[in-house]
Amino acid sequence: MHDPFDLTQPAALADPFPIYKRLRDEDPVHWSDSYGGWIVTRYDDVARCLKDPRMSARRAEAMWDRMPPELRAATVPLQRAFSLWMLMMDPPDHTRIRSLVSRAFAPSLVQGLAPRIRAIVDETLAGVGADFDLIKDVAQPIPAIVIAELLGVDPADHARFKQWSDDLAMMELGPRGFGQAQTSMIEMTEYLRAVLDERRRAPRADLLSQLLAAEEAGQFLGEEELLANCVLILFAGHETTTNLIGNGILELARHPEQLARLRAEPELVEPAVEELLRFHGPIQRVRRSVKEAFELGGKPLATGDAVWLMIGAANRDPSVFEDPDTLDLRRRPTRHLTFGLGPHFCVGAALARVEGPIVLRALLELPPFRVELGALRWRPDLSFRGVTSLPLVRA
Repeated sequence: MHDPFDLTQPAALADPFPIYKRLRDEDPVHWSDSYGGWIVTRYDDVARCLKDPRMSARRAEAMWDRMPPELRAATVPLQRAFSLWMLMMDPPDHTRIRSLVSRAFAPSLVQGLAPRIRAIVDETLAGVGADFDLIKDVAQPIPAIVIAELLGVDPADHARFKQWSDDLAMMELGPRGFGQAQTSMIEMTEYLRAVLDERRRAPRADLLSQLLAAEEAGQFLGEEELLANCVLILFAGHETTTNLIGNGILELARHPEQLARLRAEPELVEPAVEELLRFHGPIQRVRRSVKEAFELGGKPLATGDAVWLMIGAANRDPSVFEDPDTLDLRRRPTRHLTFGLGPHFCVGAALARVEGPIVLRALLELPPFRVELGALRWRPDLSFRGVTSLPLVRA
């Protein structure tokens, strides 16, 4: 039977927001056969589930439990690394690893990176032509270089990081993406292992050296965990910012009156980024599983059920946001859930909130340009929401 709420179809991937609205209005806690779990779309329900201890982030095991035995046997290294990502852990393991990693992303420290980030942005923009592809030439390399420098790996390898990250993101497509994801996970891990060996011999002022120091001080961060979470940081640290930049410029092009307002009032850049994160954020959904059965929106969530929390739908809930389908760069406060909520609130949120405005401000300082809004090619899932190309043409 046709599912009118099927978010896996090409039309839904191109524009999921009408389906989000129908789900919020008609069935806000919806069982989806195509997702193999519950789809939750109202702001209050999503926020509750993000904080509810009866919901688990440990979804690696559940993903592979549903796979054929031969596929599980062939992807043991991928399963193991995936299960060690702090993103896939519950307390106390999540708390232990996050407390070590989060020190490098403290807002006070990240603010100190602003001059270097602006220099990276200026260097990148100086190298583009009159016409360029925002994604390939700007939105991909800048976040990759920033996170590489923060982590302590060679920024010149950013093209390799991008390819590895693209392959890792294929996990969201299910079994057909596991093989390439595992190959790149192994390559990325071995690359980082070599860098870690260098840092043991000659520590530097970077995150890898800090994490090694924590390991050697007996703060319970083993090498397997360290490597897995460095892969996570390198992957997530630039993938989402790439899509923040791309989606943001796309929506400003679609709303020329808002772009004109921003050019006239550059002091709106920081709140503009928050509104763009709400309106069309780079993360549209996150997955949880039910640890302890409970009722949500009148529906019985059973132990072991998969639950998809639709961040993009919650961010346009009219019970929280006035006129939510309107892009308003003066909107305050935004209260969006793009960075999550509760114990898994995005560890890199402070970095994104520094990096995003710097890139946006620099782009607005360029000679006027227009965005080629032809046939857009979207990434094939909603977890990492973004276009693969966005040509800019100088006006």
